[in-house]
Amino acid sequence: MSLKDKKIIVTGGRGFLGRHVVRKLEEHGCRYLDALNSSDYDLTHLDDIRRMYDDKKPDIVIHLAARVGGIGYNKENPATLFYTNLIMGTQLIHEGYLRNIEKFVAIGTICAYPKFTPVPFREDDIWNGYPEETNAPYGLAKKMMLVQSQAYRQQYGFNSIFLLPVNLYGPGDNFNPESSHVIPALIKKCIDANLNNEKEVFVWGTGAATREFLYVEDAAEAILLATAVYNKGEPVNVGAGFEISIRDLVFLIAELTQFKGQITWDETKPDGQPRRMLDTTRASREFGFRAKTSLRDGLKKTIDWYYTSNLEE
Repeated sequence: MSLKDKKIIVTGGRGFLGRHVVRKLEEHGCRYLDALNSSDYDLTHLDDIRRMYDDKKPDIVIHLAARVGGIGYNKENPATLFYTNLIMGTQLIHEGYLRNIEKFVAIGTICAYPKFTPVPFREDDIWNGYPEETNAPYGLAKKMMLVQSQAYRQQYGFNSIFLLPVNLYGPGDNFNPESSHVIPALIKKCIDANLNNEKEVFVWGTGAATREFLYVEDAAEAILLATAVYNKGEPVNVGAGFEISIRDLVFLIAELTQFKGQITWDETKPDGQPRRMLDTTRASREFGFRAKTSLRDGLKKTIDWYYTSNLEE
């Protein structure tokens, strides 16, 4: 599918991932783009969704808008995360089908996988258990877009695809300590400790859990490729194909931010899912995606962006 002349809506298009996706689409030559956020249309309200479709008349919808957060935020807001993400996805897909749009690109989450999925996570394992408890309301709400996509493809021939990105990071990430994910939270803790001449940083959990991280520009490239090429019902993992323990991640971020103080682990706090790493074979086979940015290089770029955007103003 040539995207250059398609009318494309990117929900959450002014958010962290959205800005990078829009930039990739522009670089690809797409001329009819709308980057939407909640100030344009409240996608939890059906009337706003209908108005958005009537106003924009898209050929393709890339649905990135989501309510997200780290472990602490997830524990405090399970109902909000479940309802908001479920209702946005369900209504957007249904109204898109009613308007006969050409394609719907649903962005899921690695949190949809069962808590004890064998590593590396393969797409065929996605229904073999319940998600990790702190992630479950969010992960299940997003996974319902997979159920709906496959059901609407089977019954109506509606072209909806479902991508499962791993944890993202990079320039423009959310550094708010109330809702940020692990990498921006750690970067901010280490840099703030340096600025305040503090000799100790506290980190949740034991450090034993492992995670996989994908640089946001690589994720945007994957979404562009899938939008242009992939037209099947099976979900597709989008990741970098490696795992690192939280302990090793903390020490790497401390090194790159030049924090030389003590790391103290708060083992009363949860680790979250024990291990996470995706099998990325399907993405490589179906639309030729392979991550290009190493974790060290991506972290350097993220730290540089944080310094430039927040500390030099």
